[in-house]
Amino acid sequence: MATSLPALPNSRTEPDGSAVIRVLSYNVRSLRDDTDALSRVIQACAPDLVLLQEAPRFFRWRKKITRLAAASDLVLLSGGATAAGPALLCSLRATVERTEDVLLPLTPGQHRRGLATAVVRIGGARLGVLSTHLSLRPDERHEQAGLLLDHLAALGVTHAVAGGDLNERPGGRTFRRLGDGLRDCWTAAPWGGEYTFPAAAPDRRIDAVFVTEGVEVLGCGVPAGLPGVAEDDLRAATDHLPVLTALRVPATTG
Repeated sequence: MATSLPALPNSRTEPDGSAVIRVLSYNVRSLRDDTDALSRVIQACAPDLVLLQEAPRFFRWRKKITRLAAASDLVLLSGGATAAGPALLCSLRATVERTEDVLLPLTPGQHRRGLATAVVRIGGARLGVLSTHLSLRPDERHEQAGLLLDHLAALGVTHAVAGGDLNERPGGRTFRRLGDGLRDCWTAAPWGGEYTFPAAAPDRRIDAVFVTEGVEVLGCGVPAGLPGVAEDDLRAATDHLPVLTALRVPATTG
């Protein structure tokens, strides 16, 4: 892992109303690991939006996610059990316009999958947000990617960010399908580490963040070496490494 990183832009609102924001995507394995380490990592990344995968889905799931959000200086925006695992957290900088949790079609014998979605306003920008965790089965995963693109378009916003655990490496059919409709932030502006899994010895990139055209990517990658992010915490928090992305979202016009 890297020992130091070049600076990533801090969150701010520009004079023209555009918003520089930080978005963190993170598979948290149902909070089965070191939640103190997890909250320290999230807090050190200073995100405006967090796209969670494998958030708690069973007994007192909402309380568990809310506790993690509070420990990370965030609030629960949407998702959890109602989206079959994906969830969204946000800072108080975000004004929530609406949220929707979506359950994707269930394949018999497979895990239920879903989408946590929202539309928020930050500064003068309006942004669609989506978190997902795609299937382990290639055919189902590819179909789910198409549904993801459909639901993102249905949010009715000009600018959007989507991310999650794709269970597939770049170059795969599903990854390419998402990249045809959206821009892969790591490819657009690599920063930090590339590989996201497994946390103890990462050798593949299966977690990613994508944006629509018009959103400027200022940097994207695993924040190993970011001040406040300890390597021990990254290994202890969960079995995936997080993806931190800095974006500039244009102000909404009209």
